[in-house]
Amino acid sequence: MSILRNAPGLPNIPWEPRPETDRNDTPLWRFSGNPIIPRNLMARSNSIFNSAVVPFGDGFAGVFRCDDTSRRMNIHVGRSADGIDWKIEDDPIEFAKVSPDLPDSEYKYDPRVVPIDGRWYVIWCNGYRGPCIGLGYTDDFKKFHMMENATMPYNRNGVLFPRRINGRYALLTRPSDAGHTPFGDIVYSESPDLEFWGRHRHVMSPANHRISAWQCTKIGAGPAPIETSEGWLLFYHGVLNSCNGFVYAFGAALLDLDKPWQVIARGRPYMISPRELYECVGDVPNVTFPCAALADGDTGRLAIYYGCADTVTSLAFGMADEVADFIKRNPV
Repeated sequence: MSILRNAPGLPNIPWEPRPETDRNDTPLWRFSGNPIIPRNLMARSNSIFNSAVVPFGDGFAGVFRCDDTSRRMNIHVGRSADGIDWKIEDDPIEFAKVSPDLPDSEYKYDPRVVPIDGRWYVIWCNGYRGPCIGLGYTDDFKKFHMMENATMPYNRNGVLFPRRINGRYALLTRPSDAGHTPFGDIVYSESPDLEFWGRHRHVMSPANHRISAWQCTKIGAGPAPIETSEGWLLFYHGVLNSCNGFVYAFGAALLDLDKPWQVIARGRPYMISPRELYECVGDVPNVTFPCAALADGDTGRLAIYYGCADTVTSLAFGMADEVADFIKRNPV
């Protein structure tokens, strides 16, 4: 029986059964057709990765990080009938500002898309005197509106919860610095109106390197948390600072449903780490970075979209109950 809560059935979720030859002790497995989005899908794209996908209409819509051949970072809208074969618009999303004095973005990258109360909210890392959390919304994936930034610099990995908690919107972020941050904790914040944020609470820090080295340098929230009977299921990335540079893997944790800053259990082993050629070789080697997860409330199936080597986009699959059980059996 599915442990998912408030998740509608998604019979057309991308899916492939686990190969019988897969002997890895992890509840996730890779799609045999990876990467599903090549770096040159668009006429002017250098790379397409770290992107967000949601069910929309009879198929799927998404917001994709597309670095162009001038190496400008921006986000583009895309659509797919099956969640695997995508058409991404060549031009970046043009946001209508909700206030004329909103500052322009220097760049946009690593988006997430979260449906709340019938509206799709887009969250991204926004360039405004340094990286901060940008926030906008769309009702149809045609017109997009930009709201006030959710944080001041410096911050990354902003992820909204898919519903209000105790009547307030809820957000996870990773406070950082101006550069390629060599540190990072996950922090929780709340807002009554998606403009003014407070009630900040610490959630998780990087793990002790002797216990769980893949997440010992910094961590950051991935897809929107998934509501289950076991708690909020949060996939997150962790970073190891190796002798050859940063290595990005991802695992998962369970957070309390009413107080999400309280961690019920947190996985010690990673679930996906750079292993395949498309994950190890690219513009930034050795990166697996999740930004979206689809969930089928009827079966408990999960489809996770993740960026690979800051170059292409891939898919992994799993079952929600097996992921939760894995976390509880292998805690930090």
